[in-house]
Amino acid sequence: MKTKMTFSPKKWFALALGLILTGMVSMQAQSHSYSADDSMIALEGYSPVSYIYNGKAQLGKKAFKTTYDGMTYYFVDQNQQKKFQANPKKYQPQYGGWCAFAVSLGGKFQPDPKSFRVIDGKLYMFTINLEGDFVKVWEKEGKEKHIAQADKNWKSMGKFTTF
Repeated sequence: MKTKMTFSPKKWFALALGLILTGMVSMQAQSHSYSADDSMIALEGYSPVSYIYNGKAQLGKKAFKTTYDGMTYYFVDQNQQKKFQANPKKYQPQYGGWCAFAVSLGGKFQPDPKSFRVIDGKLYMFTINLEGDFVKVWEKEGKEKHIAQADKNWKSMGKFTTF
């Protein structure tokens, strides 16, 4: 015997509301665009803790990885992994890991994981290309000015075009 499924307007509304809320939650899970390929590996596998504490770019190991905000982070050792897990926002690169200089100009460029600066405990990544070293221009023109402009731009950029 076949039964016919019918949905009342209340059931349709509840279903639609559920789908909308599910979509909103998944959109909030990753609050901004990140500088990563489809693998969703942050910083091309370099340890964010190494940048801040050691002042150098060090490739992390697969044995020490953590996922946060949809991105996978690799660390040099378990100690770094625990530091990150205790306070992930402290170690995340500014502007989703995109080139800080480009964001200050309203664009989004892939950074070179070996081109960075740590300022006031925050990690800023930069692009190096045939045109020049963006970190040098950023510093020459005034990093404070560029940070202020990038902070302002980043609030309104959302998921914007990659160059």
